[in-house]
Amino acid sequence: MNPTISGFDRRRVTVADGVTLSAAVAGSGSPIVLLHGFPQTHLMWRHVAADLAADHTVICPDLRGYGDSDKPADPDGTAYSKRTMAADVVALARALGHERFALAGHDRGALVAVRAGLDHPRAVTHLAALDVLPTLDMWDVMRGTTAAVGFHLYLMAQPPGLPEQLIGASPDAFFGHFLDAWTRNPDAIPAEVRAAYLRASREAVASIVADYRASAGIDVEHDRADRAAGATLRMPVSVLQQDWGAALGYDAAGLWRAWAPDLEHRTVTCGHFMAEEAPTEVVGTLRALLAR
Repeated sequence: MNPTISGFDRRRVTVADGVTLSAAVAGSGSPIVLLHGFPQTHLMWRHVAADLAADHTVICPDLRGYGDSDKPADPDGTAYSKRTMAADVVALARALGHERFALAGHDRGALVAVRAGLDHPRAVTHLAALDVLPTLDMWDVMRGTTAAVGFHLYLMAQPPGLPEQLIGASPDAFFGHFLDAWTRNPDAIPAEVRAAYLRASREAVASIVADYRASAGIDVEHDRADRAAGATLRMPVSVLQQDWGAALGYDAAGLWRAWAPDLEHRTVTCGHFMAEEAPTEVVGTLRALLAR
């Protein structure tokens, strides 16, 4: 079993037929669910979760396909759609006694959070997204040589077989690249935490690829349908992200506002793994969001 957040209880909760999530839970008060990103586990929230647990019930799952959660096969390309993963999160919160909850996600977890907010607006009271764009917009802004920064998106979008073989041949080099390249303060991810992330990712190559492959297929279909229908996030939304808009030439806040009319958007100066590099800033943003 992979390490968990100090002071948190580990739970295993069945959320769908044959799928059980592992979640770290602590605190009391209004609930907030924190969803991790790539290539990490719920452990990335260790600083933020400990602070929030002083006055909230904090639930930190490993997403399906990651960490100690189940990693179902994906024969038809739907097992790792963000719609399916969002349903997991709603089922997890409900099983723990919470029909309504705040939701924050980083990276892949933020994509799951957005889908949960669109599909389950009565369940999600507040929503925070850290360092992503919604899936449909992400693909639209990736063009030309600047798209090289997202090479992994294109690699894992390929049909089953080759991506898994290539990544599986040297998983620590592949996943370690992102932990190193996306971090401005290497001390924010200590050696033992880095080793835990690499071990968990090494054991989940096929499911991680399936998660990304869904974002080049079925997730785009779902976003396009919502865009055509004029669907938006009805709850207060806060977004923290690096200034990728300036780097790649797009209006990040404008793209987000099309999905989230009640939006607070800020750029940060830390690296991608902001819950570990700038936990005080992330906590402040989440607490301000919960007060809206």
